Amino acid sequence: MKDNGKRARIVLVAPVVMALAACATPQVEVATPTVAVPVEWAQTDPAPISTDLTQYWTLLGDPLLAEFVEQAIVENRDLAVSAARLDQARASLVQARAGYLPSVSGSGSVSRDVGDFARNGVQFSLGADASWEADIFGQISGSVRAAEADLASSGYSLADLQRLVVGQVAIATVNARATAQQLEIARSTLAFQDDNLQIARWRNQAGLVSSLDVEQARTQRAQTAASIPLLESSLTSTANAISTLIGEPPGRVLDEIMATEPAPVPDPEMLMGFEAPAEVLQRRPDVRAAEASLIASSARIGVARAQLLPLVRLTGSIGTGQANLGNLFDILSGSLFGSVSQLIFDGGRTQAQVDSAEAGARASLASWEQTILNALEDVESAAVDQRTADERVEINFEGLDAASNSALLARSQYQAGLTDFRTLLSAENQLLSARNSLVSAQADRATAFVRLTQALGGGWASAEYDFPMPVAVEDQADRNSE
Repeated sequence: MKDNGKRARIVLVAPVVMALAACATPQVEVATPTVAVPVEWAQTDPAPISTDLTQYWTLLGDPLLAEFVEQAIVENRDLAVSAARLDQARASLVQARAGYLPSVSGSGSVSRDVGDFARNGVQFSLGADASWEADIFGQISGSVRAAEADLASSGYSLADLQRLVVGQVAIATVNARATAQQLEIARSTLAFQDDNLQIARWRNQAGLVSSLDVEQARTQRAQTAASIPLLESSLTSTANAISTLIGEPPGRVLDEIMATEPAPVPDPEMLMGFEAPAEVLQRRPDVRAAEASLIASSARIGVARAQLLPLVRLTGSIGTGQANLGNLFDILSGSLFGSVSQLIFDGGRTQAQVDSAEAGARASLASWEQTILNALEDVESAAVDQRTADERVEINFEGLDAASNSALLARSQYQAGLTDFRTLLSAENQLLSARNSLVSAQADRATAFVRLTQALGGGWASAEYDFPMPVAVEDQADRNSE
């Protein structure tokens, strides 16, 4: 009779499960951005780019910069934190997929009776319980889909962080090189100004000039000398920032940078053109991470809505009676039970969860759209920066040549007594300014190259961080058009 009761319950539950499966709700659609992506760039002509930008820092031809970047990829602590979060997302996906499978637990006990009517020997018992939830309305599959999208988002976020860290290290190294050059310029200029001060003193002692020349020479020298500690402080600060980015204590980087090397010179032919905006957006990891976040948020809407629908669960158990080891399995008993539960009233809590999920999806959509706009802005601005930086370098080369000739002539004429000291001071100040301006322009040119390659999505290896999306937005758009 007991077995017949079990069969009756199974027979009654099976049609209910089938009927609920027939009523399963469709998957929640993923919204598409409303941002109008232009067909062409406003500031440059699109053309296929032949240069691989994955390791663009090697194209600058600076071994020390390449060493710092490659060390940062391995040792940067922010990247380590992001990598750990990626592992968390991967573990969360495993947990979500486990919802498809039944959960099974076992139990056992050992006892011994005492007293006049006690059974002889030690008594044992074993048991097992199992439960399984039917994924009829997509609560489990929606959670899996959200976890898959979270994993993709975490992967692309890690890739985007690497893109940003690589750029930070490269730009900081370029700036440090420029500061080291300007420090060397200031020190060499100070040596010339020491000579000028000595000449002015000799001429004043000889009665050829007034003490005004001496005081002007002292003023000029003091201004240059005052700039040296400021440059040293700036160089130390930048070098220490690089040390932090590459995951080591301060010290070594400053020593390496002090070996005054010019800022790297990028090849202008490398980025003569690049893909259309839509193709660049597809290569940007931050845009793809925002897309994955929207997919995850949309999947959670379905999970929240499924809580308003019936829940079907099957549970079962099997166990032995208490007996000694010899006849432990002589008596086995078990049960199988199917249940259906439906939420009737919870004060609006579940509906509020649905509303919250829908709001989260709207926020993710807006974030994706903002990321697209930021990416387009990055490329357009960086393209102009690169073009103008090249022009500035050429102009500053001409200015430095003119300032060098002017300073040479002014020094010769002053020593010969053909001009006053104010003319010499003006010429040498212009030379100092021209030398610093050229160094700044060269650093800006290298920085513009880094920013443009960053904007184009360079600096990360797609094979390492490329996670397939659970639902492609393009596919969803095709379904919507149908």
